Amino acid sequence: MDLDIEGNVALTTASSSGLGFAAAQALVREGANVVINGRDEDALAEAKADLEAEAAGDARVVAVPGDITVEADLDELVETTLDEFGRLDHLVTSAGGPPSGAFLDTDDEDWRDAYELLVMSVVRLTRKCAEPLQEGDGGTIVNITSRSVKEAIDGLVLSNAVRMSVIGLEKTLSSELAPDVRANAVLPGPHETSRITDLVEQAIERGEYDSYEEGLADWASNPLGRVGDPIELGNTVAFLSSPKAGFINGQSIVIDGGAGNANL
Repeated sequence: MDLDIEGNVALTTASSSGLGFAAAQALVREGANVVINGRDEDALAEAKADLEAEAAGDARVVAVPGDITVEADLDELVETTLDEFGRLDHLVTSAGGPPSGAFLDTDDEDWRDAYELLVMSVVRLTRKCAEPLQEGDGGTIVNITSRSVKEAIDGLVLSNAVRMSVIGLEKTLSSELAPDVRANAVLPGPHETSRITDLVEQAIERGEYDSYEEGLADWASNPLGRVGDPIELGNTVAFLSSPKAGFINGQSIVIDGGAGNANL
């Protein structure tokens, strides 16, 4: 399916690896120009090269290193995007997960750090991007969060609680920025990213599994019997960013192979 976003400009955070990279990958395959971001400059350069190898048409990839919890880095990210392309059509926000742990094992600093990473990074960046998104012809925002906002996950109190704020923000923006900008969120379950690969390999070293396949199977507790391929989530992000999804607004879409038990 041609998503009709060739030549558009998309800014994607935390996109040197993982689900942020998958979103950038799906967008650039559709011919969109993509600005990617990450703290590790070596990983970011590698991601840029990988994306350029897959870019359709004349799509360009621009890499901007920076920490999304630092406002000056966000300023540079947005300014570089506008300097390079003169426009912004799509914003995709992503971030690494906060530390796992039970409620009584967290302190105030843990909560502040999680809020800065997961919420304030989105608040600040969206504030900076709102005007250029509204100036275009059908701007979009897609927030990559977690299925933990639908159903709390044991041992992930910070993610369970803090990510809910992003969903409240997304729903509010879907009204306040409309009709010029649509805002949606995707709520992934386990996908075979480097994070899960590392966790499985660490468990193998501890003797918990005999093979990678056995360890990965433990993450596949859903009716489809497998973890997700990151590009499956990326393709959903690209679709939501496109005119093909033009009447989808203010929604939170779970992508977990059907693992959840919530009716809504």
